[in-house]
Amino acid sequence: MLPQSDAIPSGVLGPSAAVLTSLLWVLTSLFFTTAGRRIPVTVVNTARIALAVVLLGVTHVLMFGSIWPEIPAQGQLLALALSGLIGLSLCDQALFTAFVDIGPRRALLCMTTSPIFAMLFGITFLDERIVGTAYAAIAITVSGIVWVVTERPEGVNASNEPDGTISRARKLFIRGLTLAFIASISQAAGGMLSKLGMGSGWLPAEDQLPAMSATLVRMVFGLFGMAPIVLIFIAMARRNSIATSSRHRWSSGLLLTAGGTVVGPFLGVWMSLVAFKHSPLAVAQTLCSLSPVLILPFSHFVLGERVTARAIAGAVIALVGAAVLAFAEPIHTFVFSSP
Repeated sequence: MLPQSDAIPSGVLGPSAAVLTSLLWVLTSLFFTTAGRRIPVTVVNTARIALAVVLLGVTHVLMFGSIWPEIPAQGQLLALALSGLIGLSLCDQALFTAFVDIGPRRALLCMTTSPIFAMLFGITFLDERIVGTAYAAIAITVSGIVWVVTERPEGVNASNEPDGTISRARKLFIRGLTLAFIASISQAAGGMLSKLGMGSGWLPAEDQLPAMSATLVRMVFGLFGMAPIVLIFIAMARRNSIATSSRHRWSSGLLLTAGGTVVGPFLGVWMSLVAFKHSPLAVAQTLCSLSPVLILPFSHFVLGERVTARAIAGAVIALVGAAVLAFAEPIHTFVFSSP
């Protein structure tokens, strides 16, 4: 039996779990960033999904007595499968590469645009409605992100190399930003598909899939989605002798990947579910989005990055926008009709 949390007042448990979730995502990004600098990012992503499937499978057996959930309605499995492929395979492959290219602080800040894309997906595909306050919040959030990402990173010069080519540092910076925003869009799309897969808003409560069960299904299909990426990586490794390269430190890289999996895809998801269960959604979502602020001291003291006043101001502005977006009422109005 898993420990029960009912003894802790909901008013304390929910917000505490949400803040802990943000901290766990910070630790996850640090684990995976460091691992990705020791072993290939594809190995990090594949290994952490495989380990997460094992941890979630064991947890599902303890919670529900079965290793695989019963999925009552047609279309739910397809939605969850697509959610795993887009929200895990594609999203995390892009995000982890961005971690290595531009660092976790900038990558996580770009990820704060995910609620904006989620809102757009909700309007387009789920017939959700938003009010004028939400548009103002979007402008605030985007301005904070632009303020930070337009800051010239160290080692990136305004001019090109003498031969007319763009410097490697500048290429990595542009690639990292692009991949971070791809990850942000993919995360929003994966969340929308997860909501449909759980049956939220269109199935009776008794037919809706528990969040933990949906997480397990998504993770399994996310692992399947890594197959073509792994095959491409193996082909490139054979061609470039990546597997035997001395710059890769496999033991420490895999150990860091395991640590990141425990604190992220397992504990991080777990605590986010506790937060959403025991506190209002707006409060939980806001407190679960504190990673760009919480990561600043880690970036300075652990990764040795110079955190400027501009970076701090941009992070605060972005989070203010996220808070306004979360607390604006009513932002979302669900108008799903029962089948």
